Order: sequence, then structure tokens, then C-alpha cells
Amino acid sequence: MKTGILSAIHCCPAPNMISQPLKNQQTILDKLGIESLNAMQLEAQSAIHRHGEVILHSPTGTGKTLAFLLPVLASLEASQHEVQCLILVPSRELAIQIEQVVRSMGTGYKTNAVYGGRAVAKDKVDLKHRPAILIGTPGRVADHIRRGTIDPSTIRMLVLDEYDKSLEIGFEAEMAEICVALTGLEKKILTSATRDTDIPEFAGIHDPLILDHTDSGQAWLDVRIVESPTKDKLDTLSGLLCHLGEARGIVFSNFKDAIQRISNHLHEQGIAHGCFYGGTEQMERERALIQFRNGTYNILVATDLAARGIDVPEIHYIIHYHLPTREQEYTHRNGRTARMDQNGVAYILRGKGEHLPEFIPKLRVESVPPTAAPMPAKWRTLVLSGGRKDKISKGDVVGFLTGQGHLEADQIGQVELTRDEVYVAIDPGEIERILRNLEQQKIKGRKVRLTAL
Repeated sequence: MKTGILSAIHCCPAPNMISQPLKNQQTILDKLGIESLNAMQLEAQSAIHRHGEVILHSPTGTGKTLAFLLPVLASLEASQHEVQCLILVPSRELAIQIEQVVRSMGTGYKTNAVYGGRAVAKDKVDLKHRPAILIGTPGRVADHIRRGTIDPSTIRMLVLDEYDKSLEIGFEAEMAEICVALTGLEKKILTSATRDTDIPEFAGIHDPLILDHTDSGQAWLDVRIVESPTKDKLDTLSGLLCHLGEARGIVFSNFKDAIQRISNHLHEQGIAHGCFYGGTEQMERERALIQFRNGTYNILVATDLAARGIDVPEIHYIIHYHLPTREQEYTHRNGRTARMDQNGVAYILRGKGEHLPEFIPKLRVESVPPTAAPMPAKWRTLVLSGGRKDKISKGDVVGFLTGQGHLEADQIGQVELTRDEVYVAIDPGEIERILRNLEQQKIKGRKVRLTAL
């Protein structure tokens, strides 16, 4: 089945699944720092409240997560103590991102994320007291259903987020197994960043309302070709990055080995950056994203794993160090910038004698102007042992650093909590003093260990 433009087809949800908007919705938006919902989110919210099967197509970065979370939360029953909503996602990073968004909403509903690469024992501890919302990758969720860790019959809502990506990377069998086990479903929501995507038969979609926002709300994207005078593009890349200065961007490469080569070169040039690709450990990838978000570095060198489904701040530009072989991935990469009404630019690095694929139109060519030295990093990341499981809050951490650490408020940047650790961006010039003076000091009566990334 293929989806198309906005459909007038209506489906009839079970009567008890026709929900109303959250009474405290504006409070939630205030907590997230959002003034109001965009047109896509308003339409999706209305559709999900009133229809049992909704398919939402909207570009990366337009706010699909919030579009389905708000109506899902409105449909939860506080008296139910089993899993009520299952959100299947293609990657661990997206699972963590959605879990963090729900926690930031402060609704009081328990939410947990499960995914490959995380100890099953940790999952079991989290799932002992059932979450209202379970987020996970298909492989790990299917495993828990087989183990009997969760009861699939209690799940009334299913969200297949970025479902086309899950199918693309080989999760079809696990997704089909999960859908068969969900015998009590009353609402299904499927999302994708592109249209004309096959809807798998196992999803059991019969009468959907289709929302197509792929052509709306797009910001302006400027695509430019930057030519390297040699076949090797490393010097051209580092020159371009220095020229771009403090702007935040992603450098895309097709190969893991090339990322290491690029990274080595950038280190030699004194250009701060992080790396994000499938060959690294999960902890390394999570920390790379945290440091990218908090401004420890403004450059992420990545494979297409970073093209969608990860939580990153506003991206001013992306660079195609290598072009992908398929136009779809080219589109997804470009979708990391020029999003949410913010303009962006995509640079294509072309080596001497390099031919571009047919899906690249004729573009103006420019050279990299002479630049000064690379910009120094504004922040460095401090890691504190202890996290949400220890009831540590962001306020506790800021109080600890300003009180016992004698830091000024403007010397502390973004604070990010995980289950077991806290990551804080602080003034690089203060990092060594903080490590010396605060090691084994206490937060909420608990000694914390400090390390720097």
C-alpha cells in the first residue's frame, strides 16, 4: 500500500479512544520552551484524537514527535498500571530522544526506553513497575515480548515512528512479530519524513487518515559546490570549517574508515569535533551527541546514521564530504538543516576530477576563502556520577557548581541528566580547578565522582 496526498478517508476508533486535548497542554509547551504548535502539529493532534489509524508524513525537524506525543498522553488512563502505548523506533538514539522529551513534559506518566546495546538486566529493573509508555527498537521490544517481561495484550496504542527507516535497516520480521502480539490495539500512528512509502501489510492499516506535510513549511536551503584543487579533500574541508567559524554543522561521510581519517586530520588542525557512526560503542555515540548539543564542539563528523532520528539542536549547515549513492539519503541529510522555518546551507565537496551523481542539479561553484585559525571551544563537558535514579535534579547540579565550586552562572552551560550520569557544559578555563576541588564532594548527601570529556 502506498500513501499519497492528504486523504479524506476516515476511520472509526473505538469510542473509548476518542480523546480530548490535554488540559495542561500549555504548561507542557512552556516546559519545553515552545510558544505554540505549528500547523502540522495542530492538524496531526486533531486527526489522532479522532481517528484510529493515522499516517503522518512530514520532513525531519518539523516536530513529529510532539505531534503524536500530545494526543497519546491525552489518551492514557491513570488507573491503568500496564503498558498502554508502544512507540517503535529504528534507532537507540531516537528512543532515548523521545524518552527525554516525555520526561521533560513532566506529566507524571512513567516512560522507559529499551534498545539493543543496553543491558537487559537494566531493562528488567525499569520494567518491573510497568511504564505507561514504552519506547524501543523492534529487536529489543520483540525480545521482551518473548521473555514475558511485558504483556502485549494491554497495549492500546502503537506508534511506528520513522517506520520506513525501521524497514530499511531490516526490522521487518521483528515488527511483524510485535504487531501480531498486540491483540488489544485501538489506535495506530505511523510517521515518516517522506511520502510514497510502502505501508507494510503487518501493520494492519485498513482505513487511514493520511496527513501529507512533505511540501509545506520548508525553510530555504542553499546548496553550494565547493571544489578542492586536489583529489584529496581534507585541506578543503578544514579550510571550509574554519571559514564557517562558530556555526554548528554536520560533515557526512559514507565510510567509517573515512570518518577516522577525517577526524585525525581535524585534530591535527586543532578543530574541535565529535564522531558519530555505527562502529562506535553506544556510550560513545550518546556522549558525542551530548557534547554536540551542549556546544563542547560545533562539528559532528558522521555517517548517514545522523541523517535522521537523532536529537540535535539547530544545524546551520551540512557538508557532503562524500555524496550518498541514493537521492533519498541526500534529501535526508539536507533535512538536518533548513528546518523549522530556519534557513540552512548544504555544501558539496567535489575533489579534482570527481563526477557528481545525476540527482545533483547544476549549482554554482565556489572556493574557500583564506581563514584565520579555528575557533576555540566555548564549553567543555564535565561528567558527574549519579543521575535520575539518584533523584538528582538540574537545580541540584547548578547549586553544587555555584556553591561548592564557586562558578558564576555564566560559566555553566547546558545540563543534561541521564539515568546514571549528569553532563554539564562549563567554562574550559575552570575545568581543572573543578576536578581538583570538587572530587568526592556531596550532592544530596551522596559523594560524586567527576571526570572531564
